[in-house]
Amino acid sequence: MHATPPHLLRTTLAAATLAWLSAHPQAAYAQQAAQAAVLEARDLDRITVTAQKREQQVEDVPIALTAYSGDFLERYDLTDMTDIGNYVPGLTVQEQSPNNPGFVIRGITSDSGESNVEPRVSVFQDSVSISKSRGSVVQPFDLERVEVLRGPQGTLFGRGAQIGAVHLIQNKASPIASSAFTIGGGNFGSVLATGHVNQALGENAYGRISVYGETRDGAIENLSGGDLNGRDTLAARASLRFDVGDASRIDLILNLQEDSPPGTDFRSGTIPNRNGSTDLFGPADLNRGTQLGLERTVHGITALGSFPLSSAWTLSTITGWREFDSLEEFDADGSQLFALEFAEDAQGKQLSQELRFDYDNGGRVRGFTGVSLFREDGSQRVPFRTNERSFITLPVFGLGIPPLLPNGQPNTMVTGLPVAPGVVLPLKTFHEEQYTNFGKTNAYEVFADATWSVNDRLDLTLGLRGSYEDVTAGYRADFFGSPSALGLLGLGGTTQNPNILFLPTAGRLEADDSFTSAVGRAVAAYRFSDGINGYLSAARGRRPNVISVDAFGSEVIDAEIVYSYEAGIKGNLLGASLLYDVAVYYYDYSNFQTTVQDPRTTLFVPANGGNARAAGAEFSIIYQPSDRFNGFFNYAYSDAKFNARDDGGNAQQLAGNRFRLNAEHSASAGLDFSQPVGGATLYLRPSWNWRSQVFFEDQNTPGIEQAGYALYSLRAGVRFGPGERWDLGAFVDNAGDKQYLIDAGNTGRLFGTPTFIPGNPRLYGVRFSGRF
Repeated sequence: MHATPPHLLRTTLAAATLAWLSAHPQAAYAQQAAQAAVLEARDLDRITVTAQKREQQVEDVPIALTAYSGDFLERYDLTDMTDIGNYVPGLTVQEQSPNNPGFVIRGITSDSGESNVEPRVSVFQDSVSISKSRGSVVQPFDLERVEVLRGPQGTLFGRGAQIGAVHLIQNKASPIASSAFTIGGGNFGSVLATGHVNQALGENAYGRISVYGETRDGAIENLSGGDLNGRDTLAARASLRFDVGDASRIDLILNLQEDSPPGTDFRSGTIPNRNGSTDLFGPADLNRGTQLGLERTVHGITALGSFPLSSAWTLSTITGWREFDSLEEFDADGSQLFALEFAEDAQGKQLSQELRFDYDNGGRVRGFTGVSLFREDGSQRVPFRTNERSFITLPVFGLGIPPLLPNGQPNTMVTGLPVAPGVVLPLKTFHEEQYTNFGKTNAYEVFADATWSVNDRLDLTLGLRGSYEDVTAGYRADFFGSPSALGLLGLGGTTQNPNILFLPTAGRLEADDSFTSAVGRAVAAYRFSDGINGYLSAARGRRPNVISVDAFGSEVIDAEIVYSYEAGIKGNLLGASLLYDVAVYYYDYSNFQTTVQDPRTTLFVPANGGNARAAGAEFSIIYQPSDRFNGFFNYAYSDAKFNARDDGGNAQQLAGNRFRLNAEHSASAGLDFSQPVGGATLYLRPSWNWRSQVFFEDQNTPGIEQAGYALYSLRAGVRFGPGERWDLGAFVDNAGDKQYLIDAGNTGRLFGTPTFIPGNPRLYGVRFSGRF
């Protein structure tokens, strides 16, 4: 799986780039000191955000919004999407690999990798949607800030933001010359190098280059060869800024990322490794060894334009092109058997364009209106390979054949299946088949959002977005070689099938349809005083219809609709040294989209799960009594379940079940102490996050779950030199070496051998940074 240069060479490339960056400092010490003051900004939450398409302070936005500055992310060493999720109330990011994430907002999960299924949670990078699962995880480096909006955001962020949005705002080229680097290392062979350089390129033109490289060997030993659950990421960004005239501006951003980590540890809980152990946290024994892993590339180009048309009107343009290509090899049975050997080859291209007219003349009415275009074309190919003599030992078939021999080796002794006296169908030692799903969408949207200040205290906001979607979905299943005896006998669920799992099709099958929708929001915001703001909101969100196509035909799954009701209050106390944010909400779902097992096969397919509801509350505080100390605390309560009955009064299949990955309670906290000593400053930054018990599937199967657990982290170090430009620190994550799971069930569950993915053990290392 490592056809690209070895990971050490990749990180060396990033380090070499950093050496060039650090050799070109251009800013004077006065500029350095000013930049350091900005980077050490004390108000963690009092930053300018653009969640409502205009610049506002966080406490003035009538939305459940968490925003962290790039400085905050650096100080707490939040280097991946999972880290960010741990520090945002109501957000969980589960990352099996960069290719296979799950985003959970307020108990609602968005993680489908199928090309014809739209996400519930939108992920944006500089206002461009990157929401498709296999391309949505990007390295969060050199960021200006991250904004997480909870609740339906279709009016503000489009058709995919049914239950929330994660927005990464990258640092762009600016007139201030600067450069910086960070290098580091740690256990499991971890190596990190990242940095940037920003310079003027001429009159009214500026450029910025940023790089990030990180590798880490897998924390799990694989007895079949290699290791599992590691990291190998190289990312680069180039941005250009052009100031046009007195106030117009154009930003061009090119993003490149390549991921080549080792395989994911899908660990069987029922089939022992060759040492006879089913310990979920000991050595694994996944067949194919070093062939397991991911090769993924993500490329994107973004063009942002801001053009004042008058003192009141501004034209904003957002153009985005994006492409991802990934191939991930994984062992779905989680053992040394050559039984469930799968891969996923996902590809996608998208083009988007938004034209937005922003209005603000300083009076009582302000808002925006515009149109957008989104085009996407993707596919997901899933090859399956097996040794049929191992495949029939899986528990789902109930044949009572032990998967392993007494010596711990795979049992391949059964070479055929008797079907009649004297008639035995032979079992092949190698069988291969595959299916591919396709999705193509052309979406056109018109939107408007306006706020009316009734008086100095009361603001009323109304927003609407209308969508027209032209959608085509496709499916193809391929048969290779000779027919499988198992398929002909119907062990895969369908008799007379030359394949075991996927009934072959006569080429590519397609179905298409068009859909229209309207989503919106209504908000009342009230300023009780200069330090207290409250709001009430109601919104309608939608997850688009799904056209499901397989070998048996096609069907349209209804759009998932949610009505959201929310109240919140934001304010400050103790002379504005303490900021707080409280929100309560209730969601009412119809046509909740889930997955159920197709009775004709062993596979799970998209389906209408009926009605559901979610209720909860969130609370966060940030406290900074002095320049030397600050801290934060977040808490979220989420009660998200399927209703007992549908609209017709009928009992639902998943009645009363909690949504997968939904922790009823979650919390996080952190402290930042600093103490000047001589000409340097010592700092100490402990942090903590905790989640209560979760199920890993909507069926809430006992044992396919993770009990509540807490993780502790610590950063400590010293800043020194002119303007404290140097930073030498150490870190430890999961300081207690807690054993926990990030997922369970998975594909192996369909065959009676659920698999389990352990989380990272204790990780530690050092970092050295410089700013110029």
